Amino acid sequence: MTAGARKGSVCCLSTAGFHRMSYAEWGPADAARTVVCVHGLTRNGADFEILAPALAADGWRVVCPDVAGRGGSDWLADPASYSYTQYLADMTVLLARLAVERVAWVGTSMGGLIGMMLAAQPGSPIERLLLNDIGPFIPKAALARLGTYVGADPHFSDLAAAERYVREVHAPFGDLGDDGWRQLTEISVVSDGGGGFRLHYDPRIGDAFRQEPLENVDLWPIWDRIAAPTLTLRGASSDLLLPETAAQMNLRGPRSQVIEIAGCGHAPALRAADQVALVREWLSAG
Repeated sequence: MTAGARKGSVCCLSTAGFHRMSYAEWGPADAARTVVCVHGLTRNGADFEILAPALAADGWRVVCPDVAGRGGSDWLADPASYSYTQYLADMTVLLARLAVERVAWVGTSMGGLIGMMLAAQPGSPIERLLLNDIGPFIPKAALARLGTYVGADPHFSDLAAAERYVREVHAPFGDLGDDGWRQLTEISVVSDGGGGFRLHYDPRIGDAFRQEPLENVDLWPIWDRIAAPTLTLRGASSDLLLPETAAQMNLRGPRSQVIEIAGCGHAPALRAADQVALVREWLSAG
């Protein structure tokens, strides 16, 4: 359990039955403002273990779910259910549990796409949207790169071996320092039951990358329906959020402010002090 956080879960429904989606929560449950922070494709809610308490100190109620198949959440019985349709349904259950009329949303990669899709709906409760290195166009070359490791199921003899893997796969997160990489490794793996470790997700989340030929993802019609104030962070060397896409995001739809983060690709880890400060400042300005 992440230090200082309260743990909870909600019961969600897929075509194969019910599953539990776990979340961690910081700050008072009756806070005037609530922010939901959602992680990337192979990650989990503990990615926000540094950002969340900082936001709570600013008076926010902060909720960080583990998307189905990741972290403490149940694995889905049917791997075909690992889809944005399911993720949107699950997040709607979570929003109902929170019992608030409006929320801010911080989404890294997949978490940002979920936020975009929710924010584009009529009557959306999302009043402020922060996207971390994701936008409405994703080139297939970047998806192919993700496909080289998404759904991998390596086993590691010890944490040192796991850390070598995490450093390699997530090198675009930026320079986290030795302590930072060890911390990231510890939240990325779980015991394999035999004295070693495995990645903390269902390997079947990668099935979609292997079942159909990869194509560019074009979500501009969704982007153009978003009205909430939006900030987009872009890793300076990101291959998922291209400079020309970021430029267009500033000109259409919600006309997002775009801030480039030096020393990162896909995606800034939101663990460095300057990145945390940037998020705090923008959310508090709303």
